[in-house]
Amino acid sequence: MYRSEVTTDESERTAFRKAEKKYKIYYDNTKKKKVTRPVDLSEVIDFKSILDDYNCNIELNDGVSVLNRDFDRPIFCLESRPGFYFIPGALSIEEQRQWIRESLASFPQPPNRTNHNAIYGPIEDLFVSAKERRVLVEVERLQDDVCSEVNALQSDVCAPRYKFVEEHGELRSKDACKSVPASVLLRKLRWSTLGLQFDWSKRSYNISLPHKKIPDALCQLAKRMAAPAMPCGEEFLPEAAIVNYFGSGDMLGGHLDDMEKDWSKPIVSMSLGCKAIFLLGGKSREDTPIAMFLRSGDAVLMAGEARECFHGVPRIFTDAENADISHLESQFTQEDGHAYLDYIRTSRININIRQVF
Repeated sequence: MYRSEVTTDESERTAFRKAEKKYKIYYDNTKKKKVTRPVDLSEVIDFKSILDDYNCNIELNDGVSVLNRDFDRPIFCLESRPGFYFIPGALSIEEQRQWIRESLASFPQPPNRTNHNAIYGPIEDLFVSAKERRVLVEVERLQDDVCSEVNALQSDVCAPRYKFVEEHGELRSKDACKSVPASVLLRKLRWSTLGLQFDWSKRSYNISLPHKKIPDALCQLAKRMAAPAMPCGEEFLPEAAIVNYFGSGDMLGGHLDDMEKDWSKPIVSMSLGCKAIFLLGGKSREDTPIAMFLRSGDAVLMAGEARECFHGVPRIFTDAENADISHLESQFTQEDGHAYLDYIRTSRININIRQVF
């Protein structure tokens, strides 16, 4: 699904790597606190401002054009990157809320896989357990008097190796070293997969792995978003998706998405949560990438030649001044919504959907 070349001294000097270093977050330590180092954002394309100009009949930036397709909002193109399309504000506020909830509560659920599978195996109800301040413990190490529910699992050969238990009062000293708060695991969640599962060790899709289908509502949304980039008369078929989770200081290094069969079909990428910088390079790491802002609700399509372009996310903005999520504040006001809002205030979620075959 991703191809990212091994970092060498030579790759550290490429144009793409220089751009990553330019926008990556750095801190200056003072006597009182850690302060984010200022960064020059003057060359970052802001499609929100471009949309405002377009709606006011103001001339567009050089190299930016509007795709003439039957769609409910303007779609912008970069003339130097054929096959790349940017749809600012593509998702309504209600859709953003829906997919933030799904991304945290539903998408990491087994049999969908996450980055935690390699260490802990399938983890049930991670988000709920984090909200309830539970901890993950290794079942085999629990003492007999810890928890009757877990005791029952110990005799079950099909039981998971790890189990969430209450945070207070259940653990003994010998088990503490094996316990991990669910809140820590949630913050360390980096990806989950939907639909056809990708085998990272073999770098290919493994159709034999158990999986849930991509939800119908998400499929319909992806089809609608993909339509402007599809070959004439063809319909996008969502078969696999990866959900990326970013926290403060996280980045996604420059890579190619090159494991799908037909690159004429777009990757549909939707942003949720804190604002980020997206780098779109060329077919070589030596090509100077174009930097642009991604905000919650924006959608990006990459098809054809754009599929051969290196791209990555060197930075997300988690401070209140630059995160640009004020429109989401009122969407999570009920009691069960505070956990979602607390998460998204300092995080970004990216859902990207592919047609594999």
